[in-house]
Amino acid sequence: MIWKQVIDPFNSIALSVLVAAIPILFIFWALIIKKMKGYQASLIATGLAMIIATLVYGMPVKLALLSAAHGALYGLFPICWLVIMAVFLFNITVKSGQFEIIKHFMASITSDRRLQALLIAFSFGSFLEGTAGFGAPVAITAAMLVGLGFNPLYASGICLIANTAPVAFGSIGIPITVASQVSGIPELPISQMVGRTLPILSIMLPFYLVSIIASVKKAQEIWPAVLVSGLSFAFLQYVSSNFLGPALPDVIAGLGSIVCLMVFLQVWKPKTTWRFTNEPAATINTDVRYTRGQLIRAWAPFIVLTIMVIAWGVQPIKDALNSAGMVQFEFPGLHNAIQGEDGSLLPKLFKFNYLSAAGTAILMAGLISIPLVGLTYREGATVFGATLNQLKFPILTIAAVLGFAYILNDSGITLTLAAVLANTGFLFPFFAPVLGWLGVFITGSDTSANALFSKLQYATAQSIGVDPVVTVAANISGGVVGKMISPQSIAVAAAAGNLVGKESELFRFTVKHSFFMLLFICFLVLAQAYAIKWVIPVYEMLGSKKTATIPDVSKGYTCLIGLAILLAVIATAILRTAKTKEPTPDLVN
Repeated sequence: MIWKQVIDPFNSIALSVLVAAIPILFIFWALIIKKMKGYQASLIATGLAMIIATLVYGMPVKLALLSAAHGALYGLFPICWLVIMAVFLFNITVKSGQFEIIKHFMASITSDRRLQALLIAFSFGSFLEGTAGFGAPVAITAAMLVGLGFNPLYASGICLIANTAPVAFGSIGIPITVASQVSGIPELPISQMVGRTLPILSIMLPFYLVSIIASVKKAQEIWPAVLVSGLSFAFLQYVSSNFLGPALPDVIAGLGSIVCLMVFLQVWKPKTTWRFTNEPAATINTDVRYTRGQLIRAWAPFIVLTIMVIAWGVQPIKDALNSAGMVQFEFPGLHNAIQGEDGSLLPKLFKFNYLSAAGTAILMAGLISIPLVGLTYREGATVFGATLNQLKFPILTIAAVLGFAYILNDSGITLTLAAVLANTGFLFPFFAPVLGWLGVFITGSDTSANALFSKLQYATAQSIGVDPVVTVAANISGGVVGKMISPQSIAVAAAAGNLVGKESELFRFTVKHSFFMLLFICFLVLAQAYAIKWVIPVYEMLGSKKTATIPDVSKGYTCLIGLAILLAVIATAILRTAKTKEPTPDLVN
């Protein structure tokens, strides 16, 4: 039996929207006002969405249940798989004692919490977004900041907010690739348009982050460092997105801003070192000096992580891993059982790419790192078990959130909300980012939001005489500021920051910043559409013919052999440093 989606179940778009918005409004109410735990709010919202989908939209109960199951399965893999491995890698570093050396190293650069936040949450987080994406940046950077002594709420909150600037180019540019495939606009002009919007946000973001942590006055105290961080990031993001394409802006801007800020801090220091109010004063013994080898050993998990996630993003390696380890199947009872408004049947596939998934790259990094940091594999297994126990509620939350998102999409509820925004006429460019923001809030992914709405953005812009690249790019840019309040992202950040059960606090911490940044992007896109058209790139649409190419897996296997040799050389060098006598623990901190 095939069921057709309904966009306006009441034949009154205003009434349909009011009902369609109930599950989303419930999420806001539950987390902001009721202060529910994340998994409770997600489960109830999923139930509400299922009731509305079946009773109002007429979706068969069987399809609603299957849709929720499909979403929950996607939540478990690859999302939870990635989060578990990211936290596991960090826990290995802590268990081995190597994180104490990392803390000492960071303090030797600066013990100022404001500057540490810029280096880790903003710059390093961007690098991780560009390589891994899908929750890894927030999971790893929030855990690192908590380990350094940050207040858990601030650590998780600022990592979510810092993650806005790089999301559009995450996972080697996948969000823009998907937007291109759906809209028919080539990747480069979309990348250029996004790269002429987000760098403005990137310049302001470091000052904004420090103001949240410490206050505007305290941010002004370190304005030279804030300026170096923001300008270097924005410049590199602009250049790479406009001239190289969407694959590398996050990697280049993230690494470049780290280098620029570290070099700058060699010649400039803030007059006062700022730490949290109730935080004990720094007790770092400045007489202690770690050897280069000891520092490399301490950073080994993150060095290996960087190499692995970059390698996993290389297309030949990805093709080789998929050829050897991927199972793809049609979801039983759901595949081609729903007909979209345009008459096409919706394919419902599940891709279990257990080798090429980013979480597997992080797992491999963890397994390689265990002996490098001085642990046995038995101890590593104990750490893994403790990590699973630590994340049991976030896993439930993420699975529930993805079930919620899939029901909203499959039933047509999301399309009802989109239809209203698409009917705003001349003002549509102002609301185009809202559509992306809504899509990311629901799905937790800028990639998914682009898959949902890029075609709608393109068609609506054409109908009102606006260049479609403006609104398609706006979908991406608006989506990045929805990431920080997506229930999926909140669950990931809460897990990494030891805030399980306090997701409502984290949501209330970020929600006002999300709305503020969204409003800024809305006005900017409106100006791009009508007032500053000179920023719009010139381009030609993609051709209608697509040629299928068979991947050359032999090249991928060659790359994997090269990767194995590189890792073996690095591991050997690091293990040799283990013989170096380390300072006594009481001198470290």
